[in-house]
Amino acid sequence: MPRATKTTGKATAKKAATAKATKATKSAAAKATGAKKAVGAKKAVGAKKAVGAKKAVGAKKAVGAKKAVGAKKAVGAKKAVGAKKAVGAKKAAASKAAAPKVAKRTAGKKAAPKASTAQADKFLEAQRKELLKEREDYARSAAHLRAEAEALAQDRDPGDSNFDEEGGEGDSMAVERERELALSAQALAAVQDIDDALVKIDAGTYGTCEKCRGPIPKERLRALPFAALCVKCKSGGLSRR
Repeated sequence: MPRATKTTGKATAKKAATAKATKATKSAAAKATGAKKAVGAKKAVGAKKAVGAKKAVGAKKAVGAKKAVGAKKAVGAKKAVGAKKAVGAKKAAASKAAAPKVAKRTAGKKAAPKASTAQADKFLEAQRKELLKEREDYARSAAHLRAEAEALAQDRDPGDSNFDEEGGEGDSMAVERERELALSAQALAAVQDIDDALVKIDAGTYGTCEKCRGPIPKERLRALPFAALCVKCKSGGLSRR
């Protein structure tokens, strides 16, 4: 065989070997790259799963923490409500315990005005009865005195002189008649005063002095039920009442 042909065959074999080696290298590189990508992908998936798991754990912890906070708040609120109820119950008990004392004090304070009003009503009722009785007596007296005065006038003869021989009997009868008429007028005036006092009882002004507007003592009203002035104002004037 010629030497050139051998050389060419060797070169061709060498190229083929090189090509085969290159192909093997590429195949190995490709396999390595694929394996590397597979590992990377696997790691990425693992990392992603780990992150997801971590997030899930974090979310679970957050939910747990939130529930714990909610439970704590609920317990605190429950305790606060319980404490508030306890305080309310304590105040209610204290108020209930103090109620009898307050009721006693209030009852004592209210009893006095009520008793005073009852006494005042009793006094006014007694005065009304006395006034009605006196009115009847004064009215009867006025009518009787008026009748006596008229009888004296009829008994006297118009032709009689003022003085007779025995010392003026006609004049005495005239004086007696005038006295009877004056007493009758006074009795009628008392009847009018009594009527005024009865009106005052109904109006709620009985027992008030007509001059100074001060109260008239009950002692004076018992002695003179139709008195219109207090003792001080009566002593300073000429009023009959």
